[in-house]
Amino acid sequence: MTLASQASAAAPWLAVVGSGIFHGVNPAMGWLFATALGLQRKSRTALVAALPPLALGHAVSIFAVTSSALVLGLAVHAGPLKIVAGIVLLGWAVYHLLYGHRHRVRVGMTAGAAGLALWSAATATVHGAGLMLVPALMPICGAAAQASLTSALGDTLGPAALVTIVHTLVASATSAAIAFAAYEYFGLGMLRRGWINFDWIWSGALALTGTALLALA
Repeated sequence: MTLASQASAAAPWLAVVGSGIFHGVNPAMGWLFATALGLQRKSRTALVAALPPLALGHAVSIFAVTSSALVLGLAVHAGPLKIVAGIVLLGWAVYHLLYGHRHRVRVGMTAGAAGLALWSAATATVHGAGLMLVPALMPICGAAAQASLTSALGDTLGPAALVTIVHTLVASATSAAIAFAAYEYFGLGMLRRGWINFDWIWSGALALTGTALLALA
């Protein structure tokens, strides 16, 4: 395998890891809630206990969106699918920029594990987190489209599950690191003093991903 082919094969996985870090840094994806729970209850245990259900909810949302897009790709040529996905991402970027801040998924500080998981899944879905992974999954699962439908389903959903696991592990590790740093050293005042506006960055990332898909279609 040449260096160029190795780089081409690694690029989608780098995107999966990179998006995991990006999702983990975003306070809307869960670390803010975990830190707030820990500070409110004055307990590191409460912070730690919040992380697994938040990760589970994120993973469920990611897998539901990506697997649906990939299964659709088995019946649709890659070119039209990229165009449709690109348009959806651009539309989602505009929607999130204009209205995303008005549609927060709210849950109280007394939420249990099930409530946290549902909140995390809903938040990731509303933010279009799974849509951002579709471009990376297309080349990973591209060979499945050439197989029969039955084998293609297995060849598609398997990599989708693996990508979901890798992405969620990276996002959760990033969230946990920031949550503990905020709990132990900075507190939630860090958001008021100098935290960046993730609504703008998230919308820009969605728009950039959609534009790339349209350019490659």
